[in-house]
Amino acid sequence: MKLPRYAFFRGRIVPYGQARIGVLTHALNYGTGCFAGLRGYWNEDDHELFVFRPHDHFNRFLESTRLLSMELPDTIEDLVGHLLELVRAEELKTDCYIRPLAFFADETIGVRLHDLTPAISMVAFPFGKYFDNDDGAHVTISSWKRIDDNMIPARGKIAGSYVNSGLARSDAQRAGFDDAITLNKDGHISEGSVANFFMVRKGAIVTPPVTDDILEGITRATLMTLLKEELGLTVVERSIDRTELAVADEAFLAGTGAQVVPITRVDHRPIGGGRPGPLTLELRDLYFDVVRGRKPKYRSWCMPVYAPVARATV
Repeated sequence: MKLPRYAFFRGRIVPYGQARIGVLTHALNYGTGCFAGLRGYWNEDDHELFVFRPHDHFNRFLESTRLLSMELPDTIEDLVGHLLELVRAEELKTDCYIRPLAFFADETIGVRLHDLTPAISMVAFPFGKYFDNDDGAHVTISSWKRIDDNMIPARGKIAGSYVNSGLARSDAQRAGFDDAITLNKDGHISEGSVANFFMVRKGAIVTPPVTDDILEGITRATLMTLLKEELGLTVVERSIDRTELAVADEAFLAGTGAQVVPITRVDHRPIGGGRPGPLTLELRDLYFDVVRGRKPKYRSWCMPVYAPVARATV
């Protein structure tokens, strides 16, 4: 990937090469940081870049900082302002990804979360799809269990906890799969390596509840709203046994990076007919219309970068 030209780093926009930390930085040594991931979508008709649900992303970002006992002066509006300044400096007019990071910046040794100094950085860069095979993923059930909320808070994007995702995803890809499905300590489906999980079975749309060690996904919440308000369907939140995936009619992964990815095979079994299901495809098309600002009802979720914006709530 091409590196950004700029970064927001410790309170100001600087050339990317100046955003540097020392090798003794606490977050680098102990994983004491948290992050967010936002997408910007270029709308060719409006000649505008829309960042999707930035206020919701930054609300969760600040919740993650609280899980790490970080005391930051920044508000959601402060962070949105930094994002706009950064993306405009990069002059991005294509689909892109924005990565805010909060981290303990002290150069010191000692495992703790107190008496440390937090800092914030942010970068933005062009970005396409996360899954190479996003039209029909072949997944495997991982031997690596999903982190438990009483170990590391699964509902936050804690930097160190993503080693768990890396172990699952790398083992899956080295074995020839596109991604891994992780199980929680009770043996129920939790999520993909970096995306929430949905399935369609016996006419019901089902997703694991937030108490099954999942990330409280913003894309997950978006799709649940669209399914209800646009397609007249209700999502059931309940624990899912691993064997249910093998007999599901449809299944898909959903996340800011992943977007909406149909699952067509799990291990050596096809899902449904072994092709993306009709509901998954309809929902994916609807989602892409929404994030690009093509649905007036949900336009308030889409923050324009280059035009004045007034915040509203759907």
